Amino acid sequence: MPIDATQPYDSNNIFAKILRGEIPAKAVYEDDFALAFHDIAPQAAHHVLVIPKGAYVSWDDFSARGSDAEIAGFVRAVGHVARAAGLVGEGYRLLANVGGHGGQEVPHLHVHVFGSEPLGPMLAR
Repeated sequence: MPIDATQPYDSNNIFAKILRGEIPAKAVYEDDFALAFHDIAPQAAHHVLVIPKGAYVSWDDFSARGSDAEIAGFVRAVGHVARAAGLVGEGYRLLANVGGHGGQEVPHLHVHVFGSEPLGPMLAR
């Protein structure tokens, strides 16, 4: 169910629980700024989620309130995940849904990293 990205951060969301270790995740990368793990319902041969460790609802929230170090660290983590998976040569897709119209379902910023197969066009119109 899409969420309202303008609402305050909900510390009981599933990604907050993963960060606290209350729910397991198959992690592929972690540093001071981000955690990356396999999506439980993959939409491509390679589908990893990268989340910041800070309490940010969406990309909009993160870009407005995140520190320079958090933003740089998160972006570098996303790049690291793609490189470590060997996706750069063939190409990959990044996706961050924001709010209801964007299809965001979890009120914690997350970037999807898709790859390892041709992904086709973004939107079929």
